[in-house]
Amino acid sequence: MSGQVCGRFAPTPSGRMHLGNLFCALMAWLSVRSAGGRILLRIEDLDLRRCPEEGPNTGLLLEDLRWLGLDFDEGEGVGGPHAPYRQSQRFSLYEQALEKLQRAGHVYPCFCSRAELHAAEAPHLSDGRVLYAGTCRGLSAQEIERKSRVRPPALRLQVPKERISFCDRLRGEYAENLAEECGDFIIRRSDGVYAYQLAVVVDDAAMGVSEVVRGQDLLSSTPRQLLLYRMLGQPAPQFFHLPLLLAPDGRRLSKRDRDLDMGELRRRYAGPEPILGKLAALCGLLPKAEPVKAQELIGCFCWGKLKKEDILVPPGMF
Repeated sequence: MSGQVCGRFAPTPSGRMHLGNLFCALMAWLSVRSAGGRILLRIEDLDLRRCPEEGPNTGLLLEDLRWLGLDFDEGEGVGGPHAPYRQSQRFSLYEQALEKLQRAGHVYPCFCSRAELHAAEAPHLSDGRVLYAGTCRGLSAQEIERKSRVRPPALRLQVPKERISFCDRLRGEYAENLAEECGDFIIRRSDGVYAYQLAVVVDDAAMGVSEVVRGQDLLSSTPRQLLLYRMLGQPAPQFFHLPLLLAPDGRRLSKRDRDLDMGELRRRYAGPEPILGKLAALCGLLPKAEPVKAQELIGCFCWGKLKKEDILVPPGMF
């Protein structure tokens, strides 16, 4: 990996960007631009049922980013040496990574249904998530062949019994014992769609990404991804997990609920400057909300200024 900082913004085009997505895009862009690095735009459309290739959302996303004043050095709509920049067009790379993991004996087929995974006797974590019990880990070749006639399997990565830790550059130390807090996790679904955990590692490694800026809701994904980086023999980037923006009632902003999405924001404002100024003040970059262009924020960007706790968006602020 070269010494130049390389960042990325990698949205899922399942709906119009909302204020939280904009916050993530802005911070990723400012971090790279303030360091004189390069930033790329990747479209994470693994599941074409949620993100149809011919749907309107990717075009709207590109248009909204241009309107905001966020430019990219390579990626979707720009081109570059690591094309294609849509995950739906990169399945051959995920297949190669999967084969490497299979040859090393890290992967096994899982035939458990959703109902079986969520059965009352299944182990649950304190937050309600199901900890996979390893039901299919020891299946014989004969059992796998018999079950495969009934339903196609998902593929799981067997995790080691060890504590995987890293230093988040915004939030500090974080660690998980994957065997106790995650369990063997899916890297390809039974319908053939590759899981986010595998795809994002393959893509970031292939594209030379050296820093990942994203919401803190993905913090617990990082130890799984660090394990995959190690198994695939790739260097891991640095991670910055941002606080989430919360609606006035305390909910996370949502595409489904269309919380302050870009369509609504562009109807309310003739230009992006008031939106960017309010966002910069909310997160701690500016002492007060005043209209500002994205380029004008580069000089005042510093990770040390940013708030670490989730941020409540005051009623009527936008």
